[in-house]
Amino acid sequence: AEYSFWLDDAFASGGSAGYDHKALGITARGAWESVRRHFLDMGVDVERDEITAVGVGDMSGDVFGNGMLLSRHLKLIAAFDHRHVFVDPNPDPEASWNERKRLAALGRSSWADYDEELISAGGGVFARSLKRIELTPEMRTALGTEIESATPNELIRLVLTAPVDLLWNGGIGTYVKARSETNGQVQDRNNDPVRVDARDLRVKVVGEGGNLGLTQRGRIEFDRFGGRVFADFIDNSGGVHASDREVNIKILLRLAEEAGEITRSERDEIIEAVSDDVVAAILYDNFLQAQIITQEAAQSVEMIEFYADLMDRLEREGVLEREIEFLPTSEEMAQRSREGRGMSRPEIAVLLAYAKMSLTEHLRVSTLPDDPHFIDDLMAYFPDAIVDRFRDHIEQHPLRRELISTIVANQVLNSQGSTYYSRMRSVTGASAAMIIRAYRVARTVTNAEQRWADVEKLDGTVDPETVRLMLRDVDRLVSLVSRWYLAHHTDRSIDDEIELAQRDFDRLAEGLPEVESAEWRAPYENVAAEMVERGVPTDLATRHGFQRAMRRAPDIVDLAHRFDRDALEVATIYTTATQRLRIEWLERRVRRIPAATSFDRLAIESVVDDLQSLKREVVAMLLEEFDGSVDAYLAAFDRTEPRLRRWRRWLNRDGIEDVSTGLVATRRLRGILL
Repeated sequence: AEYSFWLDDAFASGGSAGYDHKALGITARGAWESVRRHFLDMGVDVERDEITAVGVGDMSGDVFGNGMLLSRHLKLIAAFDHRHVFVDPNPDPEASWNERKRLAALGRSSWADYDEELISAGGGVFARSLKRIELTPEMRTALGTEIESATPNELIRLVLTAPVDLLWNGGIGTYVKARSETNGQVQDRNNDPVRVDARDLRVKVVGEGGNLGLTQRGRIEFDRFGGRVFADFIDNSGGVHASDREVNIKILLRLAEEAGEITRSERDEIIEAVSDDVVAAILYDNFLQAQIITQEAAQSVEMIEFYADLMDRLEREGVLEREIEFLPTSEEMAQRSREGRGMSRPEIAVLLAYAKMSLTEHLRVSTLPDDPHFIDDLMAYFPDAIVDRFRDHIEQHPLRRELISTIVANQVLNSQGSTYYSRMRSVTGASAAMIIRAYRVARTVTNAEQRWADVEKLDGTVDPETVRLMLRDVDRLVSLVSRWYLAHHTDRSIDDEIELAQRDFDRLAEGLPEVESAEWRAPYENVAAEMVERGVPTDLATRHGFQRAMRRAPDIVDLAHRFDRDALEVATIYTTATQRLRIEWLERRVRRIPAATSFDRLAIESVVDDLQSLKREVVAMLLEEFDGSVDAYLAAFDRTEPRLRRWRRWLNRDGIEDVSTGLVATRRLRGILL
């Protein structure tokens, strides 16, 4: 302030006013989104179903205390801090929740303050200064041990390795390592006596509200042995995110102060008044991060080479050092490819973070943050009440470009995954700005945000695999439409491109389920019927079933504009022609070709791209020369149908077993039709 520097007092919880993270419970609530995601993927709803837990910390702690109040169905079996070990072998969820809430309200409580009458039979609170602790039959059952007595340190190791659902870390210290690591490598001498190996954990899920509770190698080992964990910097990112938002709001409101629009005390009141909106935005971001890591883990086997490419690219940029982050070498990645092994969740978490940093920087040094299209993203970052009063100041924010770059990179990779930018760069050679521009057009014209939101609402009502499948299909649609816009790049702005195509995309999304012919519709109707059987509402299932047909929308819309025809009319011509002239038939068979590696998949995609080009050229020819009539075309070229029959007999006889066959078949079909 003395130097009139624009940052003024914009420090997180360290300036003259700010958010109290413990009062907001933001770190614990963000980490709970990770816990919730892990359990949802196992078909368990932590808001409704009972889960058993052990933990590190006590109720006076921010992360532990707030976290252990987030579900009334939680059965906290045991926990420890630096003073006590708490064991409640068979807790009553409601009574124990109320007691935990009472302790949290005390402020500086310890487990010794817990009402002993509320502890179930055989449990208790034991000081870590005791020489030895007798383990009751109830304790032995709850902790899954036959040991009759233990030192406090031995009891803590039993707590950490108890056969329960959740290990919630809200404490300080590193308690879990990989078996391959020594205690010396962990560099936390105070906890050497209680530390355990990750493969010995018997919990299903680890929630890392605290920092460094597990080593990264420990996380990877736990994941490889069937556990579910992300990383501390993913789980507890809510606190960091709250600090970021607080700083950026303070920087913004200083502009209003300087303009005489508000006083400092009014600024502080505004910051407090929008805290609920800030928290909601942060928790949704944590939800999206957990969701995309889970999606990536499920698909990483078939995309393993893309992760290798991402790491290579990040290393070339000087952003990543694999050894420091315990990421596999190129040789190890090749071995995983051969063995059909994917990436662990903790590894994906690291790569997601680095990919975001890399993409943010690529965008920051480009002209993309200056595009007026992204002003809405900047406005959406701030709570509505602030936007309503200070919109003009937001546009003058000193960190405007940095904010837009960060927001957009976060959006893209939270929806498409850590490898998206590197994949698109490898396939198309386009710059970061071009890729993101194409992505924004594709995301908007396909109404992907609404599609994602509708699928996300199914969490807990249909099986997790169905949700992942549906989200993946939306992602795939956005990716393919993005590639189309990259391949057909124009000088139009993002907003102009969207305005040109949006109405026709909407018409196609609504009208494709009614488009002729019945034979063309059948595969999409089958997908919709399968979704209904899985419990998806009929309207959503139908939209999702025909979503794959929307991959053809860019070509259909472009042809409609080119020949000044109605988009649904062109869609009917398109579907009729590609069905009758067997292009659709060939594409379905090419898509079924088995792919052992990502290079096989890229080759298959290349053949599919060729078939898409063929469709476009054939329909353009029909519109230009035959008024869209397949019959008129076949009448004009009477040798086409006999040649098509011979071509199909040949393929039915020899089959389409590999990419080379698909490529030859596509070229022969092109020669027949054009």
